[in-house]
Amino acid sequence: MKKLFSFLFLLCALTFGLTSVSSAQEETATEDTTALTEDSTAVATETASTMEEEAPIVEEEEAEPQTFHQIVKEKFIEGDWRFMSPVLLCLILGLAIALERIISLNLATTNTKKLVAQVDQAITEGGIEAAANVTKSTKGPVASIFTQGLMRMSEGIEMVEKSIIAYGSVEMGKLEKGLVWISLFISLAPMLGFMGTVIGMIGAFDAIEAAGDISPSLVAGGIKVALLTTVAGLIVAIILQLFYNYCVAKVDSLVNEMEDASISFVDVLVKHKVAANS
Repeated sequence: MKKLFSFLFLLCALTFGLTSVSSAQEETATEDTTALTEDSTAVATETASTMEEEAPIVEEEEAEPQTFHQIVKEKFIEGDWRFMSPVLLCLILGLAIALERIISLNLATTNTKKLVAQVDQAITEGGIEAAANVTKSTKGPVASIFTQGLMRMSEGIEMVEKSIIAYGSVEMGKLEKGLVWISLFISLAPMLGFMGTVIGMIGAFDAIEAAGDISPSLVAGGIKVALLTTVAGLIVAIILQLFYNYCVAKVDSLVNEMEDASISFVDVLVKHKVAANS
């Protein structure tokens, strides 16, 4: 009996031990599997994060803003070069003449008070010939008028005044030279623009007639050409008008200086004549 109980006890112990070992192995396998799964998930997550970080970020390229030159060039092409070219030609020629007039008028500006004082001093020190040398060496319409007056000094003050008036008109005509062309381009540029407008509208109506239907796409091109040529003509006229008004104002200023200086010049000649007679 003792052997039987010993055998049974040994059998139970072995069975319990095997069961415990098997359970421990299963738990260990389960834990290993779970750890492996977690490690795989972590590795996959890290790999995905790394790929996201390393992947180049593609940003949408923003369209660069067009420059003023590009916009003008684009509108010039859209307005049809056949209509825009004459308007552009008016602008180029008008600006060329206006700039030449502005430079000439500024060079013609003279310090009249200083010139009158120099003439007065020259007459006192060296007579009429010395004063004529001073005026001849000075640039500008005022000095030219003084030269003409000094050349007539021997004929009397009345002849000096008449010479100043006559030659003053000649100098004023020289100052106004070229202004008529600027005025012409001011009037011509809008006319050319309106002509492009009319031709563009005619083309739009021809397209409508040919298609037999009014469609925005048919008339849009002609109307766009019409509007662009009109705007171009008006812009050219406005720009040239500003230069024209400046030139006219400058001419008026020079004419006023010529008149004031001529009066002072005659007074100087009268003073010296009276002093010579006395």
